[in-house]
Amino acid sequence: MCELDLVGGDLVSLVAKVKPDHLYHLAAPSFVPVSWDQPAQTVIAVAGATASLLEGVRDHSRQTRVFLASSSAIFGREPFDSPQDEETPARPASPYGAAKFCAQAIAQALRRNFGLFVSCGILYNHESERRPEQFVTRKITRGAVRIKLGLADRLALGDLDAVRDWSYAPDVVRGMRLALEASAPRDYIFASGEGHTVREFAELAFGRLGLDPYRYLRVDARLRRGLERKPLIGNPARAERELRWQRTVDFKELVAKMVDADLAELGQSAEGDGAAGAGEQRKSQDG
Repeated sequence: MCELDLVGGDLVSLVAKVKPDHLYHLAAPSFVPVSWDQPAQTVIAVAGATASLLEGVRDHSRQTRVFLASSSAIFGREPFDSPQDEETPARPASPYGAAKFCAQAIAQALRRNFGLFVSCGILYNHESERRPEQFVTRKITRGAVRIKLGLADRLALGDLDAVRDWSYAPDVVRGMRLALEASAPRDYIFASGEGHTVREFAELAFGRLGLDPYRYLRVDARLRRGLERKPLIGNPARAERELRWQRTVDFKELVAKMVDADLAELGQSAEGDGAAGAGEQRKSQDG
């Protein structure tokens, strides 16, 4: 039995057993570059799991309302329009983007043919204090804090002029809930509608700490992802109009929240390390 059969059978059985009222399908290998190393596993994890979950809903739990997390990666590096809306044609440029587009197409097909309540959220970059450090936003905020605390002396980044549409993750999650509380299923873009560069993010993060970013930033060409001809910026007008969805945290506040959280965490760690070091020194002297 292949891996997909195992995963599929488990997910169908789980849906049949639980019969949830709401099902939020967010699981995916979300770090896009890894999908190039593992394209088959990416498609299985994203599109295969989606098909299995929706098969379980169709066959065992028709009352379940499903939210599927799609991605702006479906529009690729050369989207037809910028900003993108729900009608912009997909043009994925990575295995991750292709897998997300496949999952979204499966959801749309089952919604049309079987009347399932499945809403797809096309999510742009959504950040918070919990963002893993391999993502550029957290790499910047933690890097800036480390420099402030004397734990590092430089930060290497790729393309400072790359543009992203960043929102606060709790705002996006609130949109997911609103999508399942709507009277009918539909696809929605959850995004800020604003494009900001990596350079702007770094300037705000370092500025929050009273630092000049250009004393510490270094550009590493190995970290560049390639040319992006049109920026991925989402148009959230449908979600704002139909769901009354609004952001509560803007770009500047988002950066400040992430910097402050890292400063609190790393500052406490540094203090703890210092106290532990002093304690060890005292023990050595006493001995």
